[in-house]
Amino acid sequence: MSGDDRRRRRRTGPAVVGVVAVLAIGAGAAAATGTGLPRRETSGQTHSDLPPATAKVTRQTLVDTQTESGDLGYGDDSTLSGRLGGTVTALPAAGATLARGQAAYRVDNTPVVLLYGSLPAYRALALGTKGADVKQFERNLYALGYRGFTVDDTYSAATVAAVKQWQGKLGLPKSGVVELGRVIYTAGPVRVDARKAALGDQAQPGGAVLTYTGTSRMVTVELEVTDERLAVKGAAVTVELPDGKTVAGKIVDTQTVIEPASGNEAASTKIKVSVTVDDDKALAGLNQAIMNVDFTASRRENVLTVPVTSLLALAEGGYGVQVVEGGTTKVVAVQTGLFASGRVEVTGEGLTEGMTVGIPS
Repeated sequence: MSGDDRRRRRRTGPAVVGVVAVLAIGAGAAAATGTGLPRRETSGQTHSDLPPATAKVTRQTLVDTQTESGDLGYGDDSTLSGRLGGTVTALPAAGATLARGQAAYRVDNTPVVLLYGSLPAYRALALGTKGADVKQFERNLYALGYRGFTVDDTYSAATVAAVKQWQGKLGLPKSGVVELGRVIYTAGPVRVDARKAALGDQAQPGGAVLTYTGTSRMVTVELEVTDERLAVKGAAVTVELPDGKTVAGKIVDTQTVIEPASGNEAASTKIKVSVTVDDDKALAGLNQAIMNVDFTASRRENVLTVPVTSLLALAEGGYGVQVVEGGTTKVVAVQTGLFASGRVEVTGEGLTEGMTVGIPS
């Protein structure tokens, strides 16, 4: 999807009004809604003239939500580069899933084996080798069913014996040595995104062979920096599917991404949020799509609220509301809290649920 397409997406959701209000009031602007607070009042001041409109003080749960659109896919891709020289003789198809112990590709008709781990293979492993890479390899060997050795950081004679069994199963010479480039490590199962080499190509150490992603589909959303409050790893979200149904999800990753200047467009900074759904079956049949994600930034239970438009700027600083009692009104100073859905959380001396407040013109 192009940058222009992303910019054309509409931001939806009732909390946009509330967010604008937060920014405006937080900056000391004259109006929370952009129309201008009509006048400056003094706390405790009483009037006999009634406001043109009124509203009730309510007690409710206030939720700051925002809806943004994102792209369904498999997340960012990574490049698998080879370390063995020779001829590429087999490659997996795009979309194929590779798991521990399987051949990621073949060189000279011998497999390059996928294993799980975070430490890249950087040397050959042989009798007497010690280190974290040995333990990582032995953990994989054990998980594949080859036993008789202790999983530790020492490549022992028992490890050599198990490796020979493993090599025999793969059709490799039973040397007991794991040559550099024979295994590659990923965090878990992967999905082949695209081939970067072709059958018959000469494999070069460091040359790209294929790109891959994780196996779980996710929705990637680009947020403005001003919406950073929404990007909380582990936070619950709601994802709207193309058919209008919704499914629960959560934020699994957030990244700050700097997009360099291009043509007439200046450089910009975005927050990239990765969202997975709780039930992956809900995405069956979908590989790429644009979906809406409902973020919840804040939630306040059982609080007093008034319309944002009822706030008055006080001469002594801060904000107040015009409480209407019978034929008179009184200005009560308030402390503001969460803004959402056109209402604002307030506390003030004597302010209670059911009171009437004025909405100035």
